[in-house]
Amino acid sequence: MPHLAPVPRHANRRRRLAAIGTSLIAAVLVAVLSTPPAASASGATEPDTAALAGALAQQQLTWEPCGPGTVTAEQEAALRLACATVTVPRDWHDPRDGHTLQVRISRTVATGSDRKGILLVNPGGPGGSGLSLAPYVALAGPAVGEHYDVIGFDPRGVGQSSQLLCSVTFDSEIHNTNDKITQAEVAGCRGTELTKYITTEQTVYDMDFIRGLLGETRMNYLGYSYGTWLGTWYASTFPGKVNRMVLDSVAAVDSPTLQQTWDLQPFTRDRAFQEQLMPYIARHDDVYGRGTDPMAVRQLWERAGGTRVGMGPFMFGWFILGALYNTENYGVAAAAVDYVIDYYEQWSGWTPEQLLADATAKLLARPGLTADQRAYVEQAAAEARAGLTADADRAKPAGSASEYTYDIDYVFEVIRCQDGQWNQSVGYWRAFSDRLTREAPLIAPYMQDPPACAYWPTTNAMPAPNQKTFPKVLMLQSELDVATAYEGALSAARHLPGAHMISVDNEGSHGVFPYYTSCVDDRVYAYLLDGLLPDDQFTACQAVPLPDETAVYEVGGSLQPKGTVRTQPVSDDMRAANKMLKRMLRTEPGPSYPE
Repeated sequence: MPHLAPVPRHANRRRRLAAIGTSLIAAVLVAVLSTPPAASASGATEPDTAALAGALAQQQLTWEPCGPGTVTAEQEAALRLACATVTVPRDWHDPRDGHTLQVRISRTVATGSDRKGILLVNPGGPGGSGLSLAPYVALAGPAVGEHYDVIGFDPRGVGQSSQLLCSVTFDSEIHNTNDKITQAEVAGCRGTELTKYITTEQTVYDMDFIRGLLGETRMNYLGYSYGTWLGTWYASTFPGKVNRMVLDSVAAVDSPTLQQTWDLQPFTRDRAFQEQLMPYIARHDDVYGRGTDPMAVRQLWERAGGTRVGMGPFMFGWFILGALYNTENYGVAAAAVDYVIDYYEQWSGWTPEQLLADATAKLLARPGLTADQRAYVEQAAAEARAGLTADADRAKPAGSASEYTYDIDYVFEVIRCQDGQWNQSVGYWRAFSDRLTREAPLIAPYMQDPPACAYWPTTNAMPAPNQKTFPKVLMLQSELDVATAYEGALSAARHLPGAHMISVDNEGSHGVFPYYTSCVDDRVYAYLLDGLLPDDQFTACQAVPLPDETAVYEVGGSLQPKGTVRTQPVSDDMRAANKMLKRMLRTEPGPSYPE
């Protein structure tokens, strides 16, 4: 059974996927096609995308260099990496209406003689570009690249495929709150012609059409985050076309919408921050000098304003949240928390732009920074600068007019809102916000307004998996995943027919494979290469140590062999942290910051 030997965390245990990264996270879907034939209750009939596409099914793909990317010229040559453009019907409900879209795909070619077919990969989002994921998977998991042609793609609406940009009309006198801005953007995007064709359902048909054009009767699949929602939709629509499917960092795919996946996120983020990051800082008092009591560190953070006021909201969004998605960057997150505490003690009254420049310089100057951590800080700073520029541009209408129009990339909202009906009661979202203030105070300040999906009616719905025909999938899940909650993944594993799940105890990173431990990777390779699922439905593996540590510390209760159930869904530390914050807000004056 081939596998990769364990490597130390500092040797780059896994390079995170950009689309799985900081602010985007992932997924749930819906929709049954009216024109194409849907699978029957018995699963006997599946849509025939080649027949539906007509003359488009005769197109010949032209493979060409992919252009500048994340691999070297030598790696590109070794993988025989190439890209092509696929023309697909704009609307699979009416595929012969004359309108088409372009979907850009990438391919690495199996390097060994025992080729097992194609492995289609998706990084999540929704709206993540997947072209670079194919070479990433082939290089990070060499046994995969040896036996599979790995196929990446930019889904319709994204990146180098036909792009969706929504035109939004904005009146600063009317749209003067975040909630009203959201409503304006939803209205503008729903009024954009292409929007209604950018759904998971339509992408699923594109995927099957790509399979056919590549001459494969069945395909294999590896999806991360929202990609697990996408994969489940595909397997529910085309179960007979699936050979092997790995779902990594699993959305609540047994739910009728993506809402449950996102509703769980505030609690998972609070959990990781309090139960893993705070103890990490306390264990490294020699570096950060904030004491050895995690609760005392949290108190210093909250006294400095936390995520409510001051520097904390910026630093959390710029540098901390993304690090919670990848525990290799915990050193950066800890340094950012330390910076916020210093900032309160040494207030300078800078603008956000000045604060960003100072914080970036100080984070990059910290001793022991790895190349990957440096890249993370630089990328986060670049995204923060772009966000500040966009906010400034939006705040200044052209000329003296209050009304103006701008284009916005809204694919993330378009897909998650059109994949199933979210709760549209403003009262529900107000109550949800109140609940977060009580139970997830770290994230609550960011979630005071209803999401875009609260204003987006839809009739789409994912087809229900057929108990007889749905393929046996392998799931991978971190216990403290902040984007796709463990609770949602566990529920999905229990409801998808024949699903097996490998959980990583005490791990918080979003995106597991390759993990470079035999407990995880040997089982993934056994399934992908030989079709062998683990003997038990649930398998618990242990995490690797956090950066600059040699031991693994228990977090949130141990995972159990039967069902991998968390023994303490809400720990004593979480309860104590929430009580402490409530007490501070009642009895202590908040930090005084200059205007």
